[in-house]
Amino acid sequence: MIFRPIGPRVVAYGSIAVLTVITVVIGIELPSFIVFTAAELVTMVLLIIAVFGGLHGVARSYVEATDSGLEILNGYRRHHLEWSEIKGIAMNTGAPWPTIVTKDDERVVIFAIQGTDGAAAAEALRYIRSRIG
Repeated sequence: MIFRPIGPRVVAYGSIAVLTVITVVIGIELPSFIVFTAAELVTMVLLIIAVFGGLHGVARSYVEATDSGLEILNGYRRHHLEWSEIKGIAMNTGAPWPTIVTKDDERVVIFAIQGTDGAAAAEALRYIRSRIG
């Protein structure tokens, strides 16, 4: 079973679309006497790429529960935990996302399960808790 964030995906990809439209409209509507240097253009492009990359990283996060364990993708970092390695999972009231505690006392957050997703987040937590043995 795969769990992905709902609200953050909508916000991230919606923001990318809005920022793209705003950038294009402003670029078209600037007066002709405003000219950017090559360094300024490169800086703007790199900044836009960085913002889009960060937003895409949040939106692409997921957690996949398989028979062997959990595969967690948080942005651009991947974790694989066997069920036998997991001690527990907790998501306190008001927490933005749950945290897995391993038997080695390491902590791994799961960005794909967002507290703002309400019932979907609660369902994902129930499912993962039922698999931890």
